[in-house]
Amino acid sequence: MPARRRGLLAAAVAAATIAGCGGGDEPAGATATTTPAPATTAAAPADEAQAADAGALRRDRFDSARAWKELSRQVELGPRPAGSDALRGLAERLRDELPRGRFERVPGHPGLRNVVGTVRGSQPAIVVAAHYDTKDLPGFVGANDGAAGTAVVMELAAALNRAPRPKDAREVRFVLFDGEEATDDSRPFEETGIRGSKAYAKRHDGELKSLILLDFVGAKGLQIQRESLSDEGLWRRLRAAAARVGAESAFPGGVGQAITDDHVPFLERGVPAIDLIQWPYDCWHQPCDDLTQVEERSLDLTGETVYELIRTLRRK
Repeated sequence: MPARRRGLLAAAVAAATIAGCGGGDEPAGATATTTPAPATTAAAPADEAQAADAGALRRDRFDSARAWKELSRQVELGPRPAGSDALRGLAERLRDELPRGRFERVPGHPGLRNVVGTVRGSQPAIVVAAHYDTKDLPGFVGANDGAAGTAVVMELAAALNRAPRPKDAREVRFVLFDGEEATDDSRPFEETGIRGSKAYAKRHDGELKSLILLDFVGAKGLQIQRESLSDEGLWRRLRAAAARVGAESAFPGGVGQAITDDHVPFLERGVPAIDLIQWPYDCWHQPCDDLTQVEERSLDLTGETVYELIRTLRRK
């Protein structure tokens, strides 16, 4: 979010961008502009339409209750800034619960570690990611800004790991970035933020097919437009997946602000990447970003949609 200060992609981002969720996040010199775009939704059979009207999703492969429990466990830890004992303890648990979980150090930043899990398949791989650190602010527990995305990534990993895998399925990597939040808000966000994602993008250059970043995905009444740096083709496929599972209302047409976030280092290396982030968010970097601002249904809408998208991103 804003001050995140997400680094801009060379020319494409030269216009109004907001600095990421993480760093000092306040709008980086530009006001958000939303350009309405026609929404494309697939027609649904009558029984599915009725289910949607009743508020029920058409798929049930993502366990939103487990995701909510994970989100709550993280919030109960309190602030979890990069390098803190609270974050290191959380990282140990997340690694142990991810399939083939492991740590990857962040070069140049002692003590920072990305947490990585893998469901094997063909390469290049799909990455599903979030940041698991919180901004270093008194009383800031990051229910939406950190915990929500992490919780959805963890449950997607569990669901995809136990699901049957077609022969043409791609490898899926679940990456929790450390050090997303900036440490010095007086400098451009990308200089002291998005540390874990920059390290991962560099280390795994040439290995990746696409990246799906989950950032602010837990707010009540979820509605996420395409963040304007996000790859248009991959975003269209996300919205098509949302329509198939009955979650189209959570991903309306239109384009929001450009945000420098953990997807930018991948875009800069030519990897199609999208950022699921509901912006603006009133409790951004505020103590009110707690359990009162998020809801289980938003995790479910996100989880079912991203599960469906991953299912269709095979060798195409």
